[in-house]
Amino acid sequence: MIAGGCFCGAVRYELNGSLCNARACHCSRCRKAFNAASSSYAELAEGSDFNWISGAEKISRHESAQGWALAFCSICGSTLCGLFNDQVHGLTLGCVDGDPGVAIEMHIFVDSKAPWDHIGGDAPQHAQGRPDTPD
Repeated sequence: MIAGGCFCGAVRYELNGSLCNARACHCSRCRKAFNAASSSYAELAEGSDFNWISGAEKISRHESAQGWALAFCSICGSTLCGLFNDQVHGLTLGCVDGDPGVAIEMHIFVDSKAPWDHIGGDAPQHAQGRPDTPD
């Protein structure tokens, strides 16, 4: 079981399952959405069951293109998860309690990283998006 929630504690969730495809995105949109050098995000593995435990009424959304959205706490602003066609697609790793069971496997959109960002670690860096999906 993976559990997590927002900074102020108003929103909590549980994931019965696991995460996969963990990555850090360094594009300008993610820097703004996450107020950080990059986003740290992992997808729900197939067959995982996601549930909001508390505070679902406090969730706000920012709609993006092609059915994508970000869900965040309307009180503290913590970005909690990504949605695709109204279904939770993945979790922001910073809001997971404890060990999420994954590590960053890749850095994407490093061509647009902030000039002050110095990427560390051994994960491969990709100029654009994930190499296994169209950009």
